[in-house]
Amino acid sequence: MSYDRPPGLPIVDAMTPAVLVPDRPVTRDEVARLCDEVRLRLAAGRAGVVPVRVESVGPGPPGLATVELLARLELTARRAGGRIRLRGPAPGLRALLDLVGLRFEVEGQVEEREPALGVQEEVEPGEPAV
Repeated sequence: MSYDRPPGLPIVDAMTPAVLVPDRPVTRDEVARLCDEVRLRLAAGRAGVVPVRVESVGPGPPGLATVELLARLELTARRAGGRIRLRGPAPGLRALLDLVGLRFEVEGQVEEREPALGVQEEVEPGEPAV
């Protein structure tokens, strides 16, 4: 039994950029290849953001090699007019990035300028909460 394909292209979400996945421990030799991949994705896409899945960057706790990789990817993206966005960072990696002073946009995280939904601002004692 067969059926006709619908006319046109398959449904593709053009606004969601492809995710860069360093799926094993990244060596220094692979950093240049990943930076080239970020540069190519930014040149090909309109979003200006390359999501990077970091949950599987290495075995065990994150180290300075992971921090260096992310810093180089971000620098490459900035030079190409974009940025990277972390997907799935472990709490240990986020703490390590904070410790070394690097800030990255994280998917699903509320931006600093916008209050989280359901959060009430502080009120004076005795005033009703809005």
